[in-house]
Amino acid sequence: MQNKVLFLLTLVLTVSLSSFAQRGLRVAYIDTEYILENVPEYQEASNQLNTKAEKWKNEIHQKLTAIEQKRKDLSNEKALLTKELINEREEDILFEEQEILDYQQKRFGPNGDLFIQQKQLMQPIQDQIFAAVQDIAAGKSYDMVLDKAEVNMLYSNKAYDISEQILRSITRTAKRNQAQTKAERKAAKEEELIPEINTELEARQKALEEKKAARESAIEKARQEKLAAREAKVKAAEERRKKILEEREKARQAKLEGSDTETKVTEGAGTEKTGTEKTEETEETESEAPKTREQLIEENRQRKLAERAARKKELEEKKKKILEERQKAKDSLNNN
Repeated sequence: MQNKVLFLLTLVLTVSLSSFAQRGLRVAYIDTEYILENVPEYQEASNQLNTKAEKWKNEIHQKLTAIEQKRKDLSNEKALLTKELINEREEDILFEEQEILDYQQKRFGPNGDLFIQQKQLMQPIQDQIFAAVQDIAAGKSYDMVLDKAEVNMLYSNKAYDISEQILRSITRTAKRNQAQTKAERKAAKEEELIPEINTELEARQKALEEKKAARESAIEKARQEKLAAREAKVKAAEERRKKILEEREKARQAKLEGSDTETKVTEGAGTEKTGTEKTEETEETESEAPKTREQLIEENRQRKLAERAARKKELEEKKKKILEERQKAKDSLNNN
């Protein structure tokens, strides 16, 4: 673009030089950037616009951060939600994200608010500069006035710079209009250049808030149901544990009773054994003497008692073994 402008200016200069060769070509230039930097009204409006743009950026950043937090919350709460609620929340998040992108385009797009307001801000100053250039060029008979900001000037003599004259002309004009426009500037400062009221957006935000309240209610209900089910499981497990402990205590008591009985049987068997030994000794000592009928009956009785004691002991050992196997099975079940 600059090369084309330079080419056109070169062509114009060439033609002008041939046309004004008799009287000499009068050329001046201005520095638009320098002029704008020294116009208080422009600087004030520019600062306001920059503040507004920064506010829009922060607003967009906060909304995007909120969207990201909603995604994290949804990921953490998926275990408590149904598939329908998950899909609904994902749709809401995508809808809000698209709204933020549309809002970003509205503010910073090629035809967004920032571009429009920059144009609105520049236009009055450009008109003032153009009017001042016209007046000075006509008054001092300049054939050409260039803009240093638009033309790639490799060298420029400061003597041909009329930026200060343009700036003084704009300042004088601003002072003349100051009394009439003071109230207007104050009013313009207090209001937005472009209204930001959007009834459709407010309605959508209200609908989103209602959906959010319904989702929170559903989440709370699902959470309460899950807590109730968990409490029921804990209660059932506690009852099972209590029952197992009671059965274990009963088994322990039965085992203790079995041990007492076994001890008594053992003592009885020992007594019978002693009697048997004594009988054998008596028999040995009295082997030579003939046994009477009473002696034979007593021997038979002692033998039967010994056999009964042996069977009882065998039964007690079987009972003990069965109780131990049953206790092992219960312990294994409890561990599982």
